[in-house]
Amino acid sequence: MRLDLTGKTALVTGSTQGIGEAIATALARAGARTAVNGRKPDAVAGAVARIRAEAPGAELVEAVGDVASAEGVAGLRSAVPEVDVLVNNVGVFGARPALEIGDDEWRRYFEVNVLSAVRLTRTYLPGMKERGWGRVQYIASDSAVAIPAEMIHYGVSKTALLGVSRGFAKEAAGTGVTVNSVIAGPTHTGGVEGFVHELVDDSLPWEQAQREFMRLHRPQSLLGRLIEPEEIANLVVYLSSPQASATTGAAVRVDGGYVDSILP
Repeated sequence: MRLDLTGKTALVTGSTQGIGEAIATALARAGARTAVNGRKPDAVAGAVARIRAEAPGAELVEAVGDVASAEGVAGLRSAVPEVDVLVNNVGVFGARPALEIGDDEWRRYFEVNVLSAVRLTRTYLPGMKERGWGRVQYIASDSAVAIPAEMIHYGVSKTALLGVSRGFAKEAAGTGVTVNSVIAGPTHTGGVEGFVHELVDDSLPWEQAQREFMRLHRPQSLLGRLIEPEEIANLVVYLSSPQASATTGAAVRVDGGYVDSILP
């Protein structure tokens, strides 16, 4: 199966590192003109340079903007007026005892993790429907289904994202546009490394810390290890492709078997 996105424009939010950068790299390799997004110009420029090294000849766009605000989305649209593939990846997470999460922090998690995706979908979905082709994806998490005790605000925001995805899939019904969420499992990124060391002995070497984290905090994983960002990106590229034309309104798992369910 050759996944060819030549002639398509993709936007990946929060793509200057981790899963977002891996997704942007994979889409660029598949031939998509890819917009790399982040809040800081230097971070965006650095990610573009790294992606160009991994995908020689790729057409890349520096799309600087804070998608957690209406003003940031408006500015982003000026840089990228139309997209064929929208990947809502940007998100924040962190451990916090449930009773210590204040209103402002709850609002911040919803602004970044949920409303950014809603705003961008409202911005780009109408054009996709008019053209009769498009792909909208939301990077969710196993935490949407199995709410983690140490960060329920993050888990609940991702649960909301599953509902957002299903709702917009109905809005796009019959138009040639597919809308899906991707349930990513525990993934190895720089941010997660810090998170792991918050929860286990930070003096342990990384490989040992990772195993201890999975044993103590994610024992239901069937993979028994953290997922690499490229493994998430592989699924996103498939869902972005013409070959995935019959998959919409779905929550597709790439979670290493973390969610204990026989249904998606």
